[in-house]
Formats: sequence, structure tokens, C-alpha cells
Amino acid sequence: MEGRWAEQVACDFLRAQGMRIVARNWRWRGGEIDIVAKDGPTLVFVEVKGRASRRFGGPEEAVTAGKRQRLWRAAQAFLGGTAEEVPVRFDVVAVGPDGVRHVRDAFGEEDVRPGA
Repeated sequence: MEGRWAEQVACDFLRAQGMRIVARNWRWRGGEIDIVAKDGPTLVFVEVKGRASRRFGGPEEAVTAGKRQRLWRAAQAFLGGTAEEVPVRFDVVAVGPDGVRHVRDAFGEEDVRPGA
């Protein structure tokens, strides 16, 4: 499944849920954030996973521990010095043969930082 297509489907879905898209494909030296959105006062970092079939599992299963850590670091870079001032959330939007599935609060700081 084409990644850009899945990201566009995810953006359309999030907008329909009342979220505002702030950035797409935000890159820094350590990785990329597929979508950054605002959900009320909360800044949401969204990982989009698309699959044409369930042959290798659901798309959301592809968000590994390593991917979560890279997304966490990218979010910290995106936020700069405002990390403590802005409420944040990490979501996964899975686009697959069964439609769109939005996993809110897919992971948090406790999932990526030892001892947090």
C-alpha cells in the first residue's frame, strides 16, 4: 500500500475527528514524524501504518519499540524547549483492508524511557 496514500487517508480521517493538521512528514536527523496534529490543546504525534492485507498482521503491529523510541526523540526535537509546557499524545493510525483504525494514546513516555 502506498505510504503517501495511507497518510492522506489518515489526515482526512483525523480532520473528520475535529483535529487540525500542523505538519506532515516532519524530518530531522534522527527520523520523521508522519503527522503532527492538534486535538484541542494537545499536540498529537501520529505514526501512520498502511497495509494492503493482514498477511503480516495489522498495520499497528508494525510500530515496534525502536520505532516508538525514534518517534519519541523526533517529538522532543519538534517541541524544542517547550516539551514540559505542551500536553502531548502519541497515536497510531492504521490504514488497512478493514478500513481506518485510530489508536489514541498508543504509547507514552513510560514505554520509551527506562525508569520513567
